[in-house]
Amino acid sequence: MDSLTQAALGAVVGELVLGRQLGRRAIAWGALFGTLPDLDVILASMLPTAWDLVIHRGISHSIFLIGLLTWLLAKPLAKRWRKDKVTPQRAAWFVFLAWGTHVLIDVFTVYGTGLLDPLPLPRLSTDNMAIIDPLFTIPLVVAVVIGLFVKPKEWKKGKGIRSAAWCLGISSFYVILSICAKFSVSRAVEADLAKRGVTWQRKMEAPTIFNILLWRTLVERPGEIWIGYRSVFDASGQPIRWTVVPKREEIAAKYADAREVKIVKWFSKGWWVARESADGVWFADLRFAEMRDWDERGVAFRFPFTWTYQPDSTKERLRYQPREARKPGEMLRRMGRRISGEGAAWEGNPRLIGQFLALQEYLESR
Repeated sequence: MDSLTQAALGAVVGELVLGRQLGRRAIAWGALFGTLPDLDVILASMLPTAWDLVIHRGISHSIFLIGLLTWLLAKPLAKRWRKDKVTPQRAAWFVFLAWGTHVLIDVFTVYGTGLLDPLPLPRLSTDNMAIIDPLFTIPLVVAVVIGLFVKPKEWKKGKGIRSAAWCLGISSFYVILSICAKFSVSRAVEADLAKRGVTWQRKMEAPTIFNILLWRTLVERPGEIWIGYRSVFDASGQPIRWTVVPKREEIAAKYADAREVKIVKWFSKGWWVARESADGVWFADLRFAEMRDWDERGVAFRFPFTWTYQPDSTKERLRYQPREARKPGEMLRRMGRRISGEGAAWEGNPRLIGQFLALQEYLESR
């Protein structure tokens, strides 16, 4: 999740585990350890794109590394805080929980987390939270702000700890709500597909940015991926409007043995589509919600996680091609209307915007 959320969660953990001993300093230490796992971006930014996909949220988020660091840092931290009467056991719990909760909430998002790295296993994701969700973050920030105003003597009495526990409880309850919403949407999707008589291989649901009210679902069928949206306020039995995106596996098959192509397929968990480009192949990871831009022709889809694979390049063969929303304010307003049930405000005649200067591709709706 975003850095603010991770720092705030780590700070709250610091309050709960070390608040009585360190007072306000526990907030700073917690924020530090809650942020450390994401410092892998520094290393990843210096590596080729393919290795960036492997390194970020990889070994730094592994349960094995968490265990090792807990064992290595417990005694040095306890020695540093000896005057505050912090035992090695308490220091160990602090490291484990501050680092571990960072990894836990990353698992909630679609990006995928290498919880068992370096074992050659798929990355774990439960897809029940957006990467940024203010309603999850705000209670944690409130706990930190309260803690900053708690006097040292009051920390000994547990004042800051009680407020931190309450705020963490509120955020945790929000996570439970997200799981319940995901389950409800999943059942509605299955009912819609069954009513259509559609067979499918697998599916996934994930919330749209900033909320757990509007959910985006992907359904994989032979040679294609369907994209649909459902609000928790949609009536039971309300049909989902699906957009069909051809996968074009034959394009990627030409380079199936290339290391970079294998990494893209692994990173996207198979939720990729491919298109031919002037110098190779354009890939998009459909797990990440498309940015929408409406005009008189309908609605344009721009996927944020895309790459071009250039097999004949003498430098880096896989290049990240980021896309940004052109009118984010309009998209958020339309998202709010879709949540309330205005499907027409969100949908339109869909077309795919692929690689720069490539022809736009109109997509089928069902």
